[in-house]
Amino acid sequence: MSEIKDVVLKYVINEYLDDPDEELTFDSPLISGGIVDSFSMVSLKRFLEATYKISLPDDRATPEAFDTVNSITALVEEFIAKK
Repeated sequence: MSEIKDVVLKYVINEYLDDPDEELTFDSPLISGGIVDSFSMVSLKRFLEATYKISLPDDRATPEAFDTVNSITALVEEFIAKK
């Protein structure tokens, strides 16, 4: 499901990077690297829920789970599998 990774990466680049030419990878630290803050995390969560028609419980939408595109993808894939 690398398409999820691509969608999440594109969203983060378009929404949160001041310089769209800044290199961002699937393992770049988003929260601990200061790219995504707590308010941005909420909008990212809503985007994921709307895009993939899933519900991510608040206790699972942690800074650790949202710190890289890879960890976000793993969380989304888990909840897609539960549908």
